[in-house]
Amino acid sequence: MPNPHLLIRPFLRREAVLSSKIEGTQASLSDLLLYEVSDTKRDPSGDAREVRNYVRAMEQGQEMLHELPLSVRLFNGLHAVLMEGVRGRDRRPGELRTEQVWIGSEGGSISDARFIPPPAQVVPDLLADLERFVNEDVEMPPLIQCALMHYQFEVIHPYFDGNGRVGRLLIVLFLCARQVLTTPLLYLSAYFEHRRQEYYDRLLDVSVTGEWEPWLRFFLDGVEQQSLDAIARSRRVRDLHEQYRRLLQQPRASGNALRLLDALFESPYMTPAIAARTLGVTWHGAKGVLERLRAAGVVELLGGRGPTIYVARTLFNVIEAPVA
Repeated sequence: MPNPHLLIRPFLRREAVLSSKIEGTQASLSDLLLYEVSDTKRDPSGDAREVRNYVRAMEQGQEMLHELPLSVRLFNGLHAVLMEGVRGRDRRPGELRTEQVWIGSEGGSISDARFIPPPAQVVPDLLADLERFVNEDVEMPPLIQCALMHYQFEVIHPYFDGNGRVGRLLIVLFLCARQVLTTPLLYLSAYFEHRRQEYYDRLLDVSVTGEWEPWLRFFLDGVEQQSLDAIARSRRVRDLHEQYRRLLQQPRASGNALRLLDALFESPYMTPAIAARTLGVTWHGAKGVLERLRAAGVVELLGGRGPTIYVARTLFNVIEAPVA
């Protein structure tokens, strides 16, 4: 693609929504995008902020990879961002757990637990082993190594909360660190969320039976499916971008209109204030550009009372809608 960066932000936000949904949040992609462009940042349930933290954690993880290997320090950094100001913020964000935990029904006792992670006192040593494993040059395909890493992180369960999301963040960070991905555009949470119970069962079965192959096949099937999805989704976004550029160039649209078009492909929700910052123009000048895009059918004005918000509805649907 001529500009894959147009896809990074919408793809990451879709991943953040789906990964967080696995853990019980109800925020949709539109909820997240509206939260990001809102001046008040009102979020009564807290779900949109949780999803936004996932986005911030991935962005920080990408930055940290420039200076750090995949390491406990990086894991803790991701966790601190993920849990900042949301549910679980009182449970030691960025710090390893200090007590025994278990996974089971809410309010259930350890005797009824579905899975009991290792005792807290051995977590540092287990993470040190994991850190060595993900950074050594092992004789196995990187996707296999990635699947083993994800399983091991989830089993260690190093934090009081947020382990599943950190573990899924590490999948794409590992593939980027190993240069399997040159651009972070492959995410597995859509696959895991669609087959949530099987995802849990496959992870648990490794611990119960010692059989790795069912988990590895499940993981690799997810990579295949989401790779094909990413390719198809990328092509649809690219084709729409080219269509809109041709549409705007026919009446010789201004350079600002084309610049704002690119910004919309990074985030389909836009306010005049954000457009003004993007273009370096006044609020009224930015609103004029948005109105020209509206006249061309690129964006529509959201109804209802409140701030002036435009949405590139067709683009949003291309990002969000199922491929198949």
